[in-house]
Amino acid sequence: MSGDHGHGGLTTGWRLGPGEVVRRGSLRPYRRVAVEPGEPHRVRADLVGISAAESVAQARLRPLLAFAHVTDLQLADVESTARCEFFNREAADPLFAKLVPVQRPQEALAARAMHAMVRTLNRLHADGAPLSGRGLDTVVTTGDAIDNAQWNELRNWLALLGGGAVRPGSGGPTYEGVQAPTWPLLPDDVFWRPDGPPPGGPAGLDDVWTAGYGFPTRPGLLRAALAEFDSEGLAVPWLACYGNHEALTQGVGVVTPELAVLMVSGRKPSRLPPGLARDRALETFTLRAQEFFDARTDVAVVPDPERRPVSRRDFVEAHLAAGGRPDGHGFSARNLGAGPAEASAYYAHDAGPVRFLTLDTTVAAGGADGALDEAQLRWLDRELAGAAHERRWVVVLSHHGSTTLAGGSELVDRLLRSGQVLAWVNGHTHRNAVHAHPDPQRPGGGLWEITTSAVMDWPCQARVLELLDAGEGVLVLACTMLDHDGRVVPATGPLSSTSDLAGLHRELAGNVPGADFASPASGGPLDRNVLLALRAPAPARGT
Repeated sequence: MSGDHGHGGLTTGWRLGPGEVVRRGSLRPYRRVAVEPGEPHRVRADLVGISAAESVAQARLRPLLAFAHVTDLQLADVESTARCEFFNREAADPLFAKLVPVQRPQEALAARAMHAMVRTLNRLHADGAPLSGRGLDTVVTTGDAIDNAQWNELRNWLALLGGGAVRPGSGGPTYEGVQAPTWPLLPDDVFWRPDGPPPGGPAGLDDVWTAGYGFPTRPGLLRAALAEFDSEGLAVPWLACYGNHEALTQGVGVVTPELAVLMVSGRKPSRLPPGLARDRALETFTLRAQEFFDARTDVAVVPDPERRPVSRRDFVEAHLAAGGRPDGHGFSARNLGAGPAEASAYYAHDAGPVRFLTLDTTVAAGGADGALDEAQLRWLDRELAGAAHERRWVVVLSHHGSTTLAGGSELVDRLLRSGQVLAWVNGHTHRNAVHAHPDPQRPGGGLWEITTSAVMDWPCQARVLELLDAGEGVLVLACTMLDHDGRVVPATGPLSSTSDLAGLHRELAGNVPGADFASPASGGPLDRNVLLALRAPAPARGT
C-alpha cells in the first residue's frame, strides 16, 4: 500500500504473527510483527449437523446484512490523575489480580491504532465485505471504548469515529506520567520508558521492559503519541455501547464525589498508601478509590478540568449531540430518563432484517464483571416479543458475555426461548472466541455467541460479520478477522504518521508478557474466520 497506509485488511489473504527477533532481553526476546499465510473460512456445524454444513460450503449465499464489530479500545488519558498505575507493581500478588493491568507499554498509541482501524473499515466499506461484496450496513461497538470514565477520553473517542481533532494529551504541554524518564519515583523498573533512562542517572538503570524483555528505546515517542491529529471518522453508521470502563474508574471503582474532585486536581497517587490493608485493596478501590490518594506521596501534576468523570447520562447526551449516523448512535431521548439517576444505556436499533438489542451490563456498585437488573430484563423480554411479532431476527450486543455476566447462562436460556436470536456479540475478555448455544427445544436451532478481541491488546483486530442466506432454511453468519492498516514494520527513526504509530502499538502489544503473540487472545482457527451455520427462525420480513 502507498502513502501513510501499511498492511491492513482481511485475514483470509494474509494474517499477522510473530516475526524475527530484533533484541534479546535477559528474560525473553523482542520480536517484530511478520506477515503469515492467510486463514480460509471454516464451516462450523455445531448447530446444524455435518450434512447441512456441507451444503453450506457449496451453497450460493445471498447477502442480507454486513457489519463490523470493534471492542475494547480502552482509549486512556495516560496522564490522568485517577489512574493507579503503581498497582502493576503488585501483579504477582493474587490480592491485586482484579486490579491489573492498569498500564500497558502501548497504551499511549491507542488513539492511533483506532485511527488506523477507522481508515481500514472505511476502505472495507468501499471494497465490500469478503463473501458478499456488500458495503457495511453499520459498525457495532461493545464497550470499553474509553479507559477511565473521563470526559476527555470520551471526547477523543467521538472524534475518532465521528471525525475531528483528537487530542490524546492532557494537563500541561509535556507528558507527565509513569513512562517519563524524569518521573520522581525512580529507580522504578515497572514501566517502559521509551525515551530511555533518566538523564544523569547511574549506568544500567534500564526498566525491566528494556532490560528484561528487549523493548526498544524510542526517543520522542511519547511526544509524537500525544500530539493532536485529525480523524476522518467512519463513513458508515455506528452504534455505541456502555462498558465497565465507561462507568467506573479503571473499570472497577465507583466514581464517588470525593474522587470526582481529585480527578480534576493537580495530585496524582504514586504508590500504595502507608498502612493500606492489602487484603482489602480490591474492596477499598471498588468503593472508595479516593483513599489511594495520599498527600505524603502524591506527585504534583498540571490539573485539567477535561478529566472530569462522565456519568451514564453524560455518555448518552454526548452521543445524542455527536452528529453522524444514526442519530444518537443507538441512544434516544428515552435513554435520558427524568434525571441523572434514571438514565439508561440500552436500546433497540433496526438494520435490514435484524434488530440489534444493545444491553447495559455495567454494575453501578463497582466491579469489572457484569449484571442485568430486572427492569432491563423486562425491557429485553418486550423487545424480543416485539421482534417476533414484527418478524425480525435479533442480534444482541453487550460488553460482557455469558462467562463474565452474573446469570449469563440464564440469559442464554432466555434468548433461546425467544426463538428469534441469531447471535450474541460481545467483548470484555480481550479474546477471540465463538461458542454455539444449541436450542434444546428446536433441533438445529440455537444461537452463536461471538466474542472479539481488543483493539488495545494483541491481536489488535476487529471482526467483520455477514449475514447470508444459504437456502433451505439455513442462515450463515460469516466471520472474518480484520487487521488495521498500521505498518507491519514501523520506521526505525522518529515516528509521526498514524501508520507508523499504529504499527508500533501493535508490535509492542505483541511483545507484552502474558498478552503477547503466544497468548490465547487470538483464539484458535474456529474462533476467527468461520462460517457459522444455523437453522433460520421464522422468515424475517423482507427476506
